Amino acid sequence: MSTERRTTFRQRVLKAGTIEFGGSAIDCTIRNWSATGAALDVTSPVGIPAHFTLFVPADGRHRACRVAWRKDRRIGVTFE
Repeated sequence: MSTERRTTFRQRVLKAGTIEFGGSAIDCTIRNWSATGAALDVTSPVGIPAHFTLFVPADGRHRACRVAWRKDRRIGVTFE
């Protein structure tokens, strides 16, 4: 039995991103992306707040995010 809870398909990607909050910025790698959220690889999830803006330089996109889960060096976010 599958434990998949996503409601939309996530496309695998490998793009650079920046987590922006309160005048700070943390580099990340976007591992997968959908219309509703993404999985981000980070050096350390410590200090990353529950809400932030994800900037994707390759696309010029800014997306408001909420952290849905954290595992080691990966965080899952939903877009707001």
